[in-house]
Amino acid sequence: MANTIEIKVPDIGGHDNVPVIEVLVKAGDTVTKEQSLITLESDKATMEVPSSAAGTVKELKVKLGDEVSEGTVILLLETEGAAAPAPAAPAAAPAPAPASAPAPKAEAKAPQAAGASGRSADITCQLVVLGSGPGGYSAAFRAADLGLDTVLVERYDTLGGVCLNVGCIPSKALLHAAAVIDEAEAMAAHGVTFGKPKLDIDKLRGFKTSVVGQLTKGLAGMAKQRKVRTVVGTGSFVSPHEMEVQTGEGTKLIRFEQAVIAAGSQSVKLPAFPWDDERVMDSTGALEMKDVPGKLLVVGGGIIGLEMATVYAELGSEVTVVEFMDQIIPGADADLVKPLAKRLGGKVKGIHLKTKVTTAKATKKGIEVGYEGESIPETTVFDRVLVAVGRSPNGNKIGADKAGVAVTERGFINVDTQLRTNVPHIFAIGDIVGQPMLAHKAVHEAHVAAEVAAGHKAHFDARVIPSVAFTNPEVAWVGVTEREAKEKGLKVGVGKFPWAASGRAIGIARTEGFTKLIFDEETHRIVGGAVVGVNAGDLISELALAIEMGAEAADIALTVHPHPTLGESVGMAAEVYEGTITDLYIPKKK
Repeated sequence: MANTIEIKVPDIGGHDNVPVIEVLVKAGDTVTKEQSLITLESDKATMEVPSSAAGTVKELKVKLGDEVSEGTVILLLETEGAAAPAPAAPAAAPAPAPASAPAPKAEAKAPQAAGASGRSADITCQLVVLGSGPGGYSAAFRAADLGLDTVLVERYDTLGGVCLNVGCIPSKALLHAAAVIDEAEAMAAHGVTFGKPKLDIDKLRGFKTSVVGQLTKGLAGMAKQRKVRTVVGTGSFVSPHEMEVQTGEGTKLIRFEQAVIAAGSQSVKLPAFPWDDERVMDSTGALEMKDVPGKLLVVGGGIIGLEMATVYAELGSEVTVVEFMDQIIPGADADLVKPLAKRLGGKVKGIHLKTKVTTAKATKKGIEVGYEGESIPETTVFDRVLVAVGRSPNGNKIGADKAGVAVTERGFINVDTQLRTNVPHIFAIGDIVGQPMLAHKAVHEAHVAAEVAAGHKAHFDARVIPSVAFTNPEVAWVGVTEREAKEKGLKVGVGKFPWAASGRAIGIARTEGFTKLIFDEETHRIVGGAVVGVNAGDLISELALAIEMGAEAADIALTVHPHPTLGESVGMAAEVYEGTITDLYIPKKK
């Protein structure tokens, strides 16, 4: 007997009025239990809300752009038999979730693969890798080291993909320049005064380009040393064992035995903005640094948006940041981002939370925007606008269906722990297989995929994957967050060491940070940790290793850390948890 039930938004971490950025089903669709229905606000991660039952969609109750909260009815579902159970949790939470406990995946129906083209191949190989970002080149190089005849396909003229060419590496070069400007200004308070910085934007852009060039040239050299053949062009599958590449010299057909998909992701482009106007930028456009705008609007207070806000603010732009959620970097604990919010707040014109841009129009004066929310900025016309609200995978742009590879509506490709897709001889890694979309995750997945392709028994089983915002101060975290522990009812204890008590932090006048360790109360093993402050991205590695090794609080506290360093704050945070700290006075609990 058919029943009509309401499918509602489950607990989404206590957030209210979260925007719907994608509707993944329509009336008449048949859905399975745990199939994703809608996608909510994305930063470096997104939240897909799954169905709590199987059935047929009778009526949608939400549309693109609507705002939802816990209990909001998403749709009416016609089911067979008993009523549906309670709503499930969102299918993906803000990164980083423990890597050993992945979120439920959206369904992806396997397509019928195309037949072989029957054409003569221009290139034959044992393994082809589509995409040469950190994941792609790592897969190709590891496979070649293991004896596989490997071809690497890349759309850019140089190897390295988005990360090296227009992402991670150039942004860090510019962030270094911004940090030097900030440090020089800060030294005036300590008796060392420098003149006002003079910006030669062409030289700065040249420095960024030289950094990228050094790395990409190195990759080209290593590919040659390993006898990895590279093909420059846009690749697309034409059958399970064939790939076409559109190159500057025409179309080339590659016939392969196995393949690794490392095609990455692209910036989400919100439809409200006039993208045909060059004054509206994604992260790639922002890194081109065509000029330093007088007034810059950054839409999105996540990692990418705040890193670029940091750069442009130090270079002289009047920067306004707008974020829909109630804090910047929504995936991190609230206490972790407070020092960043305070320091960055003194550099930019304003950080406006619980606010969104509703309209954007290109005019002669600039990009004119309209807002709605709790903190409306004064400025409405900007010289440039950076939209940094997340990234979407490229799974639907590579002809995967012709190879028989299943791809979700959002463009993700589901894989097993060996990184195999539903087609056993085709692997997928990196952004395209899901959150977190981070280069270092892709590299480790790449090694596993290459090793399995070469016949080794390997699996990707990382317990945790660290995240870092290279802002000023840096913000880094790994494993279970305090927020996540609370939401899941985990019994944890926290050891937190403030850098105001660190001799090294005091010596460099950067005491706003802290180091926080999170321990399982029953085993005293570390399950999570975070650092905010100078070089937090470097310090987080020790915490990731400690979690992977199953270290207990005493193991960390008894490890001798050099003094005076910022790194010793890790040992001291463990001492705080253990109750053995002598660098702080913490009254005993009665």
